[in-house]
Amino acid sequence: MSGARLEHAVAGFLRQEFGASVTAIIGFVDILIEDARQHDLGEFIPDFERMRLAATQLSSLIDEAVSGRLVGNAPDRSQLRHELRTPLNAIKGYGELLIEEIGQGEQDLLLDDLGKVLDLADRLLGEIDRVVEAATGAPVEIVGNMLQTIKPLGDQAVVEPSGPANRILVVDDNAANRDLLSRRLQREGYRVMTAADGAAALRLIAAEGFDLVLLDLMMPGMSGFEVLSQLKADERTQHLPVIMISALDELDSTVRCIAAGAEDYLPKPFNPVLLRARIGACLEKKRLLDELRAEKERSEALLLNILPRSIVERMRGGETVIADRVAEATVLFSDLVDFTLLSAMLTPEETVRLLGLLFSQFEDLAIHHGLETIKTIGDGYMVTGGVLEQQPNPAGAVAEMALSMLEIVERAGHSIDKKLQLRIGIHTGGPIVAGVLGTHKIAYDVWGDTVNTAKRMESYGLPGRVHVSAKTRRLLGDAFRFEPRGLLDIKGKGLMETYFAYRRD
Repeated sequence: MSGARLEHAVAGFLRQEFGASVTAIIGFVDILIEDARQHDLGEFIPDFERMRLAATQLSSLIDEAVSGRLVGNAPDRSQLRHELRTPLNAIKGYGELLIEEIGQGEQDLLLDDLGKVLDLADRLLGEIDRVVEAATGAPVEIVGNMLQTIKPLGDQAVVEPSGPANRILVVDDNAANRDLLSRRLQREGYRVMTAADGAAALRLIAAEGFDLVLLDLMMPGMSGFEVLSQLKADERTQHLPVIMISALDELDSTVRCIAAGAEDYLPKPFNPVLLRARIGACLEKKRLLDELRAEKERSEALLLNILPRSIVERMRGGETVIADRVAEATVLFSDLVDFTLLSAMLTPEETVRLLGLLFSQFEDLAIHHGLETIKTIGDGYMVTGGVLEQQPNPAGAVAEMALSMLEIVERAGHSIDKKLQLRIGIHTGGPIVAGVLGTHKIAYDVWGDTVNTAKRMESYGLPGRVHVSAKTRRLLGDAFRFEPRGLLDIKGKGLMETYFAYRRD
């Protein structure tokens, strides 16, 4: 790293480690002023404003000290130590007076945040010697010494207001920053969780659902940039918006984070109004993108209910006419026996609910066996094997599905205390023509003698049986038990040898 870039990195590091606590003091005092105004406690506001002025002076002194060392004008150590302690002592003095003056009725409202301000002031007083030594040391020494003294405070916490709200994760190794951001966000109605380091943040994100992450760039161990890179590399979290927060104001750091996928970048100390606006914009953008993705998923689901996935992919690939000739396939037709009479005894809602239950379970079976549902016609159902997917034994898969369909229908009949039976016919043959018809109402269908023969097997079958042709029976071999029906005079086909198929005991 060049000397100039190292100097800038050191400056940013010092501002972050010491300036973060000062920023937190200013933030908590702002909250105290807001609360005092909102609850008619104006008598305390002047002292709060004096505390804020002292904190602002302290922040300016830190900037001057860092800038001074960068241009070779490092101030005398004892003078710097005195100048930094002066505003801190003012903050402590006014704070302690306010604690004595605030009455019992306002304790819950003001004393908690006032106590946090005093704790931060005490912590800063204890760190002044270390920071002054670092500010006047060599650049490499500064980074090494500061890194050795950084200790993440706490691990994770949650602040949740009542009711639904956006969930935000605040990731920062500085406890004061985490606390202040959590308070600010909670006041805006957000549900907030915090993490003290990158590893804890990734664990939380994997376990919880967040709408936004506020991520500190400079952290010990895993940096914020490394956390961001891992989030954007994982398809499960790549859409999670991330706002980077850091004391580093270098342009290349900003560009690097944005290029890696960050939604925005805010410098510390942050402007509460700007932070509120950026968070609102990110969450609104996420909401719109979530709606678009949900709409796309709904459209995709509806399309896949109409057309097989492989056909959809071919249409997206530019094919305008989908038409295939399949050498051989197995076709199943099923029909609910006397369902017209049964539906007359049911309400329309009960009829639709029953058919929906049956067909959804049939579709699950088809997916399980690698088969393709072609269509439903009233209470009829059609499925094929070997049309779209090549498989070693489509006839066996169709027969297994058929026998499971009988069991599903029998259970459904018991559940409504009605006699419910299915008649199923199966035939294997070819060639079959398969393709897509329509422009407004698109449908995938199959045609050919095999389809007509399978329909005949169904209509000449018996309730509660699987009726198969001789060709299908030969393909099934000894995997099933068969009951010969002899020769049947099938309309349009003549005499055919057919069988009832059963599972082996």
